[in-house]
Amino acid sequence: MASDQSWKEKYLQELESAENREQQWKVERNSLERMLVRTSLASEGQAPELDRLLARLRKDLRKNRVDVEAWKELQDQIDRQVALLDEHQASAEKKRSLFSRKRRDPEPVNGPGPQPEPVPPSEAANKPGNAQDIEDNAQRLRIARRVGQLLGQMLAQVSLEPATEARARALQQSLLASNDWNELREGLNHVAELVIAAVTRSKREFEAFLKRLDERLELLRGHFSAQSSAQSGRLNASENLDREIRDEIERVGLHLQASDNLQDLKNSVSRHLASIGQAVGRFRTQESERERVLSEQLGAMQEKVAAMEAHSEQMQEQVRKERLRAMTDLLTELPNREAWQERLAFEYNRWQRYGHPLTVGVLDIDLFKRVNDSYGHKAGDRVLQLVAREFREGLRTTDFVARFGGEEFVMLFPETAPVDARTVVDKLREHVGKLPFHFRGEPVVVTFSAGLAGFVPGDNEESVFDRADRALYQAKGAGRDRVVISEEASS
Repeated sequence: MASDQSWKEKYLQELESAENREQQWKVERNSLERMLVRTSLASEGQAPELDRLLARLRKDLRKNRVDVEAWKELQDQIDRQVALLDEHQASAEKKRSLFSRKRRDPEPVNGPGPQPEPVPPSEAANKPGNAQDIEDNAQRLRIARRVGQLLGQMLAQVSLEPATEARARALQQSLLASNDWNELREGLNHVAELVIAAVTRSKREFEAFLKRLDERLELLRGHFSAQSSAQSGRLNASENLDREIRDEIERVGLHLQASDNLQDLKNSVSRHLASIGQAVGRFRTQESERERVLSEQLGAMQEKVAAMEAHSEQMQEQVRKERLRAMTDLLTELPNREAWQERLAFEYNRWQRYGHPLTVGVLDIDLFKRVNDSYGHKAGDRVLQLVAREFREGLRTTDFVARFGGEEFVMLFPETAPVDARTVVDKLREHVGKLPFHFRGEPVVVTFSAGLAGFVPGDNEESVFDRADRALYQAKGAGRDRVVISEEASS
């Protein structure tokens, strides 16, 4: 029974490992889907038909099921719309070139020829070469750069085929460095292909893992079946031995009753005892053979179980690492938004059970866009990394901080009322304001604003976050570089 229980535990452990792998695959897929949604949102506003196709793509993502063939057709439609945009762009470039030549060429000696009709102001605003075109080009470059950053995050979180990964790395460099819109457009077209490739690879790896697991479980099932057959054979042999012994003893008894000759009786008893001895000998021989076979099978099973245990440990370690990576922001090394949602749900359930104080904080770096625009995105990334380090080192071990997105961070303060949490955040704010940031030889002061809200009866996870977020905007509106506690009641 103990052995059976041990095999059941091994079997359940393998099932748990498979479930963990499936969960990790879902996390990777969710990450890819978020990247694709953000890319589609960033690409909106170019053309109504393209916006409709992108909206359809986001709708498909919400179905929790990827139809690769339908996506390929959808991608072809998106490619056609992008090609139309390129044609429009080429036409605009041609018009711009003609317009520039006309301005450079002198009038004929004979005097000016026919003059073009005056262009209405509403049309002049749409002419190529004006501020709107410059802004459009800048917007396209920003979109490409952002997609390049998201592509880098995807490559850090998922595994691709070597050739596909090399192509993705080259695509990322192009999106981050190139200023040629034709090259950028071609790169953006390949993003969806990479997402599909990553999802397909993850699914294929998981299917291969399940196949290996099925094969090993089938081997164990065969060993269990053989052991069961051996046990059944042992029981049958025991029954046969018992029956033979009983029959011989019964015959001895009959001869004792019928015989009146002592010598004949002795001979009869001797024959029956010899028959019993032969039956016992056959049983022992069969039992020894069964023990040998079972011993060999047990050794094989132990080897298989040891291999499965080693593989299970490897898978568990890989799942643990993948889960940690999926729950960590790559830039700041803080927990990410997914980790925040998980921890918030955990603390919320504790608050509901015990009613102890629990405070949520939403923090935002002040004027962060100014740092990016003035000193570049690398400087902005450095600010995020240093501020995140101060948050991580300045909080108590029971507190929790995560990067929510962009320059926004979120905090949880278990067993802490908003007034006490404000003291902690104020110390962090004063410390960050004194950090010696220098970019291009210039000192830069970095500050942040924060909004706090404590859980009150009737709150849920969303309502308390919304109140903290509104308190943050109050802090921004009041001059920044301050902490505001929400005074609103739960609705």
